[in-house]
Amino acid sequence: MSSLKDYPDRMSADQARAFRRDVLSIVGQIPRGSVTTYGIIATLCGWPSHSRMVGRTLRYTPEAASLPCHRVVNAAGRTAPGWSRQRTLLEAEGVSFRPNGHVDMARHLWEPSLEDFDA
Repeated sequence: MSSLKDYPDRMSADQARAFRRDVLSIVGQIPRGSVTTYGIIATLCGWPSHSRMVGRTLRYTPEAASLPCHRVVNAAGRTAPGWSRQRTLLEAEGVSFRPNGHVDMARHLWEPSLEDFDA
């Protein structure tokens, strides 16, 4: 259960459904060989303070299993904890990693503007 601290600006049930739809739409558009961040997705959805909710949406929405969720990393380029296969999937697409184990964000970050995507 989320706390008010996690989401200072609460959303209604309709907004939450729209948020989930938009998250899934955006993740489906991340190009092969690229990554984006939870925060970028939240911002594109119009809820910039809800990056954690992006992660929860991807984890708990059954439809997300058919999407390239492995292309979503944190702002530092870290992969999801406990999901060792994420790196393997990204490497298979040509995504390179820095010596610290983080995605080379300078080379692989997909950061569309609001006009570039169709959520």
